[in-house]
This record gives sequence, C-alpha cells and structure tokens, in this order.
Amino acid sequence: MKPLLLSLRNLACGYREQKIVQNLNLHLNAGDIGCLLGPSGCGKTTTLRAIAGFEPVLEGEITLAGEAISRAGFTLAPEKRRIGMVFQDYALFPHLCVADNVAFGIRQHPERKRITAELLELVKLGNLGKRYPHELSGGQQQRVALARALAPEPQLLLLDEPFSNLDGELRRRLSHEVRDILKARGTSAILVTHDQEEAFAVSDHVGVFKEGHLEQWDTPYNLYHEPLTPFVASFIGQGYFIRGQLLSPEAVQTEMGVIRGNRAYTWPTGSAVDVLLRPDDVVYAPESELQALIVGKTFLGAATLYRLQLPTGTLLESIFPSHADHLPGAQVGIRIAADHLVVFPAQGSVATHINLGDSGVRRYTTTT
Repeated sequence: MKPLLLSLRNLACGYREQKIVQNLNLHLNAGDIGCLLGPSGCGKTTTLRAIAGFEPVLEGEITLAGEAISRAGFTLAPEKRRIGMVFQDYALFPHLCVADNVAFGIRQHPERKRITAELLELVKLGNLGKRYPHELSGGQQQRVALARALAPEPQLLLLDEPFSNLDGELRRRLSHEVRDILKARGTSAILVTHDQEEAFAVSDHVGVFKEGHLEQWDTPYNLYHEPLTPFVASFIGQGYFIRGQLLSPEAVQTEMGVIRGNRAYTWPTGSAVDVLLRPDDVVYAPESELQALIVGKTFLGAATLYRLQLPTGTLLESIFPSHADHLPGAQVGIRIAADHLVVFPAQGSVATHINLGDSGVRRYTTTT
C-alpha cells in the first residue's frame, strides 16, 4: 500500500479573507498523480496556490509527508516546501540556454551537469541544451519547464494548466508524455485543468470542483460510471438527463421504455427520477420502433456524433458508426443500452445517503 503524501483537511482558502474554496478534503498517495478539474472560477487554481504556499489557509490544514505546511495563521514559505511548480506560461529565463534553465534550481549541486543531462534526455531534449527558449517550440518549452521543476527532486510537483497554450494534437501527445515521465521518476503531482480528456489521460485520481466545493475525488473510471452528484454526472462526459419513474430497484420507466441496469436504488417504487444517458448509451438500431429526429451531427472520423430529438422534444446524443451517414431532418431508429444505469432523484428530492450493499452494487437512498 502506498504511503500518504499530501492531505488537505477541512480546507478553506481564498483572497482577502473571502473564502473561494470551502470544506475541502482530499488525499494523495506517494507516486500518484491527481487532478483538480472544473469550470473557470470554481476554485481549483486557488487550491493549487494554497498547496504551493502562495495563498494563506483560512481554515483547516495542509500536510505534506506528515508535516503541516499550512494552517490558519501559519504558512511555511514556498521555497521550504520541497514542492515544484510548472506554470501555465512556462516562466523560462529568456537569457539562459535550455541547460542553464533546467539547472537553475540546483546551481550549487555537485552533480548539476549529470542531473541536467539526464533530465534533458528524459524529456527528449538531449541535443538542445545550448539553445535558448525563443528557439524552441511551445511543446519543447513545456518540456524544459518540466525538467527544471524536476531537477531539485521535489516531493510533490504542481502543474497549473500546463498544456493550455498548445494546440489540440500536441496537448494530447504531451499529456501522455508527461504522465510517462512522472511515473518513470515516481514523482507525485497535482494538475489543474478544465479539460476532461487531459485530466483522464494524466491522472490516477480526479477531483471535480463546483463553486468552491469538491463534488467528488475519485478515479477517472468511477467519475464516469459512478458519479455521486448530478453535477459530476453532467460535467464528466457528454450526456442528457431524461425524466423517469422507478419501477424496481434496477428498472426505470421512461418515455423510451423500461431501462434496466446493474445498480440497485432503494427509493420507493414510483419515485420520480432523472436518468443520465450518454452518447454510448444510445445505440443506432435501424430496425427499432423507437425513432428520433436528427437535429445535428458532428463527424468524428471513426464515428459520428448525432444530436437527436424524441417526439416529446427531449434531446439526446448518440455515437453512430461512421458508415451510418444520415442528414439532419431524417428519422433514425435507436435503442437504449444503459447497463450502468446512472439515476438521481428528480428535482425536488435530495439524496441523503450513499453506500455499498452486500451485493457490491451501489445503493442510493433519499428523503423528499
């Protein structure tokens, strides 16, 4: 079992005594990569700055390797935290060559040249040590910033929107490379991003933020398949909620028929519920009696994302095979294949308890 490295307990932080983040609790084990994910202004960067020591803590405590580094009235100086930082704009020194940028934080280290050379090889810049930042591409500059942050061997590395200045394809490639580099060195890290694909590609655990509160801290798989709140369900992946009525613990009656899944819900039979349907839950079925109107489409190459409207006006999205080419305005047959059935109480009900039953499936109970 991996030892605990970073712990945030009952944390509140912000600016000028204004609480941006409240009641935050999360833990990161040594060697793991975590991500703070959410829309702009939700508090993820504020949390990262508090971990780095750039912002004071108003309530609660931050510990690193068992040592308190922030609490109300006490903030250990950033340079004493053994925390590295990779900034959004790279923050490279323009007057220093690549090798000197990487070595900046270990100038007095007797093995400076060896460490610098090893890190440049690690980030695939071994032959560019004498170049200057302006002679590099954006992706190369990001690799230099990463190597510089890793040089002092920090206990924890923080990355603030590290790929936001790069184009889409380079972002995807570099995010995988960064994960490989961190895992190869066993470096623990916290990444901040608003890009779900980026978060899932890099992280072992992801925290979804909403208006200063942590909605869920979990694996990417669980966030997608086991969202704990409607916000997480709607924020992670694409999807729409449709209204339904609970027929049994595993079945819901909807305008699209009865949907059965592998979860057991303990609300009273007949309860009004909202069912999450993602594009992979809505399957192209030409022979189906269930018809939908195509109101939009996006060609994705290997597949096509269709926006569909049911006769009642309800909107859905579905991924069809690329060869199933239809024009907006056409009617197509669909069926539901939502084996993982994600359901929440309809608006007006409040979820009060979530646990795992003896069967191993997640059980939900509510009061109204």
